[in-house]
Amino acid sequence: MENLCPRARCPVQEQRARWERKRACTARELLETERRYQEQLGLVATYFVRILRAKGTLRPPELQALFGPWELIYGASQELLPYLEGGHWGQGLEAFCPHLELYTQLAANAETSWTTLQGQLKKSKRFRRFVRLQEGRLEFGGLQLQDLLPLPLQRLQQYENLVVALAENTSPNSPDHQQLTRAARLISETTQTVHAIRQKQKNGQHLQRVQALLGGRHTKWLTSGRWFLRQGWLLVVPPRGEPRHRMFFLFSDVLLMAKPRSPFHLLQSGTFACRALYPMAQCQLHRVFGHSGGHCGGLLSQPEELEESYKFQNSGYFLDRSGLGV
Repeated sequence: MENLCPRARCPVQEQRARWERKRACTARELLETERRYQEQLGLVATYFVRILRAKGTLRPPELQALFGPWELIYGASQELLPYLEGGHWGQGLEAFCPHLELYTQLAANAETSWTTLQGQLKKSKRFRRFVRLQEGRLEFGGLQLQDLLPLPLQRLQQYENLVVALAENTSPNSPDHQQLTRAARLISETTQTVHAIRQKQKNGQHLQRVQALLGGRHTKWLTSGRWFLRQGWLLVVPPRGEPRHRMFFLFSDVLLMAKPRSPFHLLQSGTFACRALYPMAQCQLHRVFGHSGGHCGGLLSQPEELEESYKFQNSGYFLDRSGLGV
């Protein structure tokens, strides 16, 4: 039979061609963004880290607290870029992976870095003048130092996206396929570790904020293993008396009910007083649809439509997530 489509390509060849186009596009993006990333790392290292060290504006412990392993990260990028420019993707990224620990260290130091920067800007006129002078350089394009400090952690997420895409679009028969696959796995693991560190830091900030809101209490909320989930106003309906609005703080292990202090309070205006603490292990969660059918239940309705609601039951209190007492 005569071939009606002599120029038709094999589906396998077409798929391989698509992979190759995606690989080439990803490789080009990785190279171009690495050049820009290294340039920004070098600007901070040159105009901030090295000059501050030479002038003695900050003491060595303060300099380390502010920038962490910045110069080592810059050096790792300088080692990686020649590999990328030469097209040795697998070899270069495999050699880069031992430096991923630097990104973990930078993430763990992020809170200290931010605190050090704000503290020095506030108390040191000399440091404040120096930072403003350097930020005004055309090379920084209007970016401030506080915008540049998170740059390596942002780049780590880009590494994961680009290297995973590069590995996925590399043929298994390619000599650097295994190297790229290993590099993608290690970078993804580091990204997850950094994400866990940042989540823990954010949780600590929430706990400190709640501690400040509960001013005047001796109870410490910075308990190991406790995670802040959410907060909001709920209407509490006791067995007797009128319903009352209370602020609730939901943690992974306890539910805290607090009463706002008087706005005329001399020292603690705008804070809350703890009124009850419910261990989550002793609470019961009920789903309520319309009429609960129980002797303590009632009609739950929303302004627009009836929807599923939740309530906590403990010691005679029924709390509805939507803010309606039951």
